[in-house]
Amino acid sequence: MGPFVSAIRAVIFDMDGTLYDQRKLRRKISWEMLKFLLANPTGLIALKILRDFRKAREKNASLIDGNIEERQFEWGARASKVSVEKVRKVVQNWMFTRPLCHLDAYCYPGVRELFSYLKEKSIPVGIFSDYPAQDKLQALNLEVNVMVSATDVEVDRLKPDPKGLFVAASKLNTPVKECLFIGDRDDKDGECARRAGMPYLILNRKRRNWSPNSFKTFTPLESSAIYAGDKINMKPQFLIEGGVKAPFFLTGFTEIIEWFEKSRK
Repeated sequence: MGPFVSAIRAVIFDMDGTLYDQRKLRRKISWEMLKFLLANPTGLIALKILRDFRKAREKNASLIDGNIEERQFEWGARASKVSVEKVRKVVQNWMFTRPLCHLDAYCYPGVRELFSYLKEKSIPVGIFSDYPAQDKLQALNLEVNVMVSATDVEVDRLKPDPKGLFVAASKLNTPVKECLFIGDRDDKDGECARRAGMPYLILNRKRRNWSPNSFKTFTPLESSAIYAGDKINMKPQFLIEGGVKAPFFLTGFTEIIEWFEKSRK
């Protein structure tokens, strides 16, 4: 395990659901939307637009149409039967602007400590997110060396397409196999890393703050180079590619620091 971690020269993070608790944030925004709807019943269309926008993005994730930044709003407009501009306005307000003031409260424990640790060790940090991340990073008070979004012109591909990881690694001036990608969804982040051939770590959203004693066994997946914990849920607690078996104590960001420290000695 030591040689693997020592070979990591850069760390790339997913944003939503990885650095902050997206579920709690969505509940908070849903409550704000409910209050808004009670005062403005006609605003129900905004709820439908958001739902259709997210579903359309998931449905079309594998399409390579080009100009994803614009196409995503067209998909949403077609699903909701409203104008593209209406979708853009609702999404900007409820998904990108209103949540910013709440992000800091839902930042996962240990995130800032891990970022500080990586900076101290001169390990550059990147972000690869399906959505623009600059405003979110500012709200979280986090600094990174490289920021890449799936909607950037040079990427123009949604996860699990690996192009964004290739772009991020290139901007970090680090070989793909010497980067570690940390995310929260195996179907998106894990698959993206597998296609790129990049080592990766998947943090389980439901069990991230559980006691280390909850995870004592690991089950090999498709190959001997990939391992997963959390047999009970049949969902991977972490996945590491590159012949490394993730230790059971890796349930959060503080534990990742411990892992790096123990493995780099």
